[in-house]
Amino acid sequence: MTANPHICLIAAAEIESIRVPAQAMSFVRNHCLDCHDGESGEGGFDVESLAKSLADEGNVKKWVRVFDRVQNGEMPPPDEGRLAAGALKRFLPPLSKAIDDAQRQRHASDGRVQSRRLTNRQLQNTLNDLLCIDVPLAATMSPEQRTHGFVHLAETQTMSHFHLQSHLSVVDAALDAAFDRAMEADQSWQLDLPAKKIANKRPGQRNREPEMRNELAVTWSSRMPFYGRIRSTKVPESGWYRIKLKASAIKPPAEHGVWCSVRSGECTAGAPLMTWIGGFEATNQAKDLTYQAWLPKGHLLEIRPCDVTLKKAITKNGQVGYGECESQDVSGVGLHQLNIERVFPGGDVATVRKRLFGSVPLVWDKKLKRSFPDVSAVGPSATQAYLAKQLARFAQYAFRRPASPEDLKLFVGFALDTIKEHHDLPRGQAYYQGLRAGYRVILCSPRFLYFTEPADESGRLDSWAIASRLSYFLCNTTPDKELLLAARLGRLDDPNELRRQTDRLLATPAGKSFIPEFTAHWLDLIDIDFTEPDKRLFNDFDIAVQDAMLSETHLFLGKLLKENRPIAELVNADYTFLNNRLARYYGIDGELQKMNVDVSDQMQLVSFSGARPGEQSNKNKVNSRRGGLLAHGSILKVTANGNDTSPVLRGIWVCERILGMEIPPPPANVPAVEPDIRGATTIRELLAKHEADTSCASCHKNFDPPGFALENFDAGGKWRDQYRQLVKGKYKRGGKVDPSYQMVDGRKFNSFDQYREMIAGDADVLARNLASQFLVYATGATIQFSDRTHLDAIVAGSRRSRYGVRSILDEVIASKPFLHK
Repeated sequence: MTANPHICLIAAAEIESIRVPAQAMSFVRNHCLDCHDGESGEGGFDVESLAKSLADEGNVKKWVRVFDRVQNGEMPPPDEGRLAAGALKRFLPPLSKAIDDAQRQRHASDGRVQSRRLTNRQLQNTLNDLLCIDVPLAATMSPEQRTHGFVHLAETQTMSHFHLQSHLSVVDAALDAAFDRAMEADQSWQLDLPAKKIANKRPGQRNREPEMRNELAVTWSSRMPFYGRIRSTKVPESGWYRIKLKASAIKPPAEHGVWCSVRSGECTAGAPLMTWIGGFEATNQAKDLTYQAWLPKGHLLEIRPCDVTLKKAITKNGQVGYGECESQDVSGVGLHQLNIERVFPGGDVATVRKRLFGSVPLVWDKKLKRSFPDVSAVGPSATQAYLAKQLARFAQYAFRRPASPEDLKLFVGFALDTIKEHHDLPRGQAYYQGLRAGYRVILCSPRFLYFTEPADESGRLDSWAIASRLSYFLCNTTPDKELLLAARLGRLDDPNELRRQTDRLLATPAGKSFIPEFTAHWLDLIDIDFTEPDKRLFNDFDIAVQDAMLSETHLFLGKLLKENRPIAELVNADYTFLNNRLARYYGIDGELQKMNVDVSDQMQLVSFSGARPGEQSNKNKVNSRRGGLLAHGSILKVTANGNDTSPVLRGIWVCERILGMEIPPPPANVPAVEPDIRGATTIRELLAKHEADTSCASCHKNFDPPGFALENFDAGGKWRDQYRQLVKGKYKRGGKVDPSYQMVDGRKFNSFDQYREMIAGDADVLARNLASQFLVYATGATIQFSDRTHLDAIVAGSRRSRYGVRSILDEVIASKPFLHK
């Protein structure tokens, strides 16, 4: 939308004219000035800093804070006495209207969402889809700033010369990958290894490779780094590879199989980082397994037992001798067969060539060993026509809308100039140079990197912009052909078509990544690797457990969305998803066995009521606390520091991520609470000092309840009834965990279960928060005061389905903030 300067000036004048009502100014001076006067005011807040004009966004935020604190009964403090209903009525409604009017006027002028660009992941996915490739380009991009968990926020996105250079490098890398795929010789590669070729250890040798035992290539349970690496699997080129293997357990324990990991890396001390590919439980019965992973050039596979609860072999000097581990009576994994094949998920060669060259055929150049466009049989005018048609088609996909004639003329002219510069080359090679240059300038255009969101006079986005917003929200990539067609025909103005497109997109491969991508930011799961639990305290935590934790959360939320489950089940569901490794880690495998629930190494739905979700429970009900998001190991791990838990950190996380309650930063003069690692002083005793401080208590009363409710879960996500205490360098049982607390509204709870049921009863609060998180993720703008009425409508619209998760999503997509600038 191109703003009319005259209209903008009028809008700015209208915003400037909106001022805080006189009775509101009088209210804060009469009730707040005693405690908040000057720079030394309590909580660092000075009443005199509040300006009357609402033209300044910073001043609006201050007034919103005042409004919320008064509306919630936090200010004036309770010990000052309750305000009369008449005083509140004279203050809250007029101030609410003034703030709302100011923000709506600003949105009418500038739009609710400011200019924003593609995130790293969106840029990667878009380039891959445009060019029919599949390369992890985001790994080469500069880190992004996260605000409120998200990297999508327009207000925090920056653009510098460094970013521009990085973008150019990424575009070149993507174009190189696409053109190499289309023009080079056959890039297929395959490796078939029987057990004898997998093993590389013979009697008398010491290395870290598998060894032959009874016709199997065996790796034993050990702590040695890179043990189980297979040198013959080193890949010649970076790319996607399909890995097929057949494996069985060697000497498994009586209670379970041997959990193993499949990872890749250079497997040397100089390059110690390893990439997780997958995990499996090896049993006496051999099983066939298939994985697909990106392997950088020179990487090789490492396949080994990874279960830290298994007995470990002890070896010397960083190597393993033939038969050395077996004599120590440890478990192992035996590989029968291994196959590695390079694959191209982005598309076959014909698909890539059609996307890059359209109808122009390619001809092989024996000297250069590369194919080039065959334009030798046509004249310059036909060549220019080919070029213009192909660039126009590509620009439409790149810009997510048809390019203007002026832009197309510029792109074609640039490509033709490049062809002229290469006049000394054969015509096919010169055409390739011009076409590539045309693509490059398109992909470096702001219309590609930034979202173009024109709107009508009411602020509603045009169909092309709605298509982009929907696609990037659900799929993190550019709209596909069907969605672009719907935009071109104007069908996205129909709510039913929006719902149909939502159904369709969620079912696509890209749409199936919606939950993992959304939760990576909303729930901070992107930080799952940030800390590693102390092995002295959490000696049964391993990478297979962490992988299962992530899968548990993804599958659980996917079920809520797909089946439109009530939002209350987000926190109090009586089911989850488990495999036998995670069930064993949680310590509930025995209870599941009593229910005759057989959990395999594959993640599966497990009902703790002994019935399917929604059905009446039976007598075999499991007394498990693992139902609901707050009991997921992934959540409990990212809200701890690896060794200790903090009710403050977890409480703030629950308030902001689950309850939609923004917690302001603590005053500068208040020191942080550090846990006593000796365990001599409980965290409850330490926090009591903060609760006694009036300036601290107003916030602590909000986040302390959920923080203490989760104290029965340790930093590794396991249940505990007692803390651990460090005594003379050793950890012993400490004091009893006390999760009890009192809610802001006076309700008391004595256990995690009671707290969970309490917040599950506030379904509209949970629904409102989820709607807010969806909107922020989808639009790239934080929730503002004027959005509150729209959130009310979204929540009301989902009430009939008991605030079903899918209903909330549909209401968000149909809402004014989603469909308007």
